[in-house]
Amino acid sequence: MEISTDTARFNMIQQQVRPWDVFDEQVLETMQGVPRELFVPDAYRGLAYADVAIPIGGGQQMLEPRIVGRLLQALRLTPADKVLQIGAGTGYVTACLARLGGNVTCLELQDSLAERARANLTALGIANAEIRSGDGLGAPPSDGPFDAIALTGSLPTADGLDTLTAQLKPGGRLFAVVGEDPVMEALLIERLGEGGYRQRRLFETSIPALVNAPQPRRFVF
Repeated sequence: MEISTDTARFNMIQQQVRPWDVFDEQVLETMQGVPRELFVPDAYRGLAYADVAIPIGGGQQMLEPRIVGRLLQALRLTPADKVLQIGAGTGYVTACLARLGGNVTCLELQDSLAERARANLTALGIANAEIRSGDGLGAPPSDGPFDAIALTGSLPTADGLDTLTAQLKPGGRLFAVVGEDPVMEALLIERLGEGGYRQRRLFETSIPALVNAPQPRRFVF
């Protein structure tokens, strides 16, 4: 028996996101209000609200809803926050960030995904998010620093975060998943002042790496 989209979205919040220690009501309301099915490729539309990672092409995937919930909760966004996102995908996380934050700049390396993300955000009437084509792990955007930075793909080591953490304002927060299969760690890094940072481990997971993610040096015999 098929269930309605509204019911599927409600079940996603109550059975996947909230049980994974996401208790921020603004985050839950935002995820309840963003139509995730709009961002899912047609072949996977029936899985839009399932607790699975959905392929979106280019070796990338949509994050599971529970991971998105933890990401959004960790960043503690306010309507005044300036946000940088690395990796747009099809724009679902971008839409959530834009509903919670002030202004969102998102860098997406793959042109096909960037175009789909722009179209999806336009369809929802979201005007406070900009999808730019470019490598988010390259030169930082000139309009920084930022109150919050979100990476939607993983990095093999935290060494690749140095350039991004330097783009945080004092009090700014960065969410990243670091490590290699089979287990990676989601981290929250907060800038305490001009030179200090605090890092907190949030949970274990495993997600695809960002394209062009710097690789750790391997020992060669």
